[in-house]
Amino acid sequence: MATVDHQRDISIDLTGDVRRRRRESLVKATFFAAAAVSILISVAIVIALIGKAWAFLSSIELSQLWADGWFPRRGRFQLLALIVHTLMVTGIAMVVAVPFGLGSAVYLSEYARSGVRRVLKPTLEILAGIPSVVLGFFALQFITPNIVRGLFPGAQSANFLAAGIAVGVLTIPLVASVSEDAMRAVPSSLREASYGLGAKQWHTALRVVFPAAISGIIAAVILGISRAIGETMVVALAAGLNGIMTFNPTEGGLTMTGAIANLAVGSDQVAGDVAAFQSLFFVGLVLFIFTLGLNILSGRMVRRYRQRY
Repeated sequence: MATVDHQRDISIDLTGDVRRRRRESLVKATFFAAAAVSILISVAIVIALIGKAWAFLSSIELSQLWADGWFPRRGRFQLLALIVHTLMVTGIAMVVAVPFGLGSAVYLSEYARSGVRRVLKPTLEILAGIPSVVLGFFALQFITPNIVRGLFPGAQSANFLAAGIAVGVLTIPLVASVSEDAMRAVPSSLREASYGLGAKQWHTALRVVFPAAISGIIAAVILGISRAIGETMVVALAAGLNGIMTFNPTEGGLTMTGAIANLAVGSDQVAGDVAAFQSLFFVGLVLFIFTLGLNILSGRMVRRYRQRY
């Protein structure tokens, strides 16, 4: 009994080496500081946007937000025109990016051999590394004269179709990469079960793998929409500078990002009108709300469909 009592009195120190614990504490503090700084920067940006946007709304009459067109130096701030033009470019971009991006993802995930995939996937992702200003000039010099005017001879030199196609090209790698990762994460047992029941490869890819990876695919599409809405240089160059609202995709106009870029070129151009300068922050806040809403929607859709599959 004495031996047992003696063994019970012995306490085993499992805390490890003191120096190791100090290093772990230092690493933990470093990571926490990095996360905290990121959060503080994000909060500071939002506070700055809200403050300047409120100052803008306080310095104008609300009726100016429904004026005819977006001409901030003239005191006309038709926000609806920017939103409509942004959604038009985004819709055209998604018509390009979704079929090509998902098609590429299905091929890379289900059909491509490992050697082919190692070559094609990095090649596809090179598109994401092309500077957007280059694609903007490409839209002006190639897409508009050879594609848009080939279909619509009366199209303007700067138009939403060319801008949307170029933004769609930029968005393809994002949609393809995220969707392909989601499909490759589907367990191989589902594919094997489908093949065991006699299904063909295309049937397995579209009826088994695709639905099982739908949460990641939805997230990829929503991320692509966010990418298209936030694109600046392509729309600034290829969509034109017309502030009048139009629903014709063969005409040009200002998107939210294009309006910010156009107005902010040279501080001397906006310094003379306080409301014009502050409208930059107002449009930026609206753009932030759009992006935040899409991110929240993406998270909810992923959680919803992840429970199903």
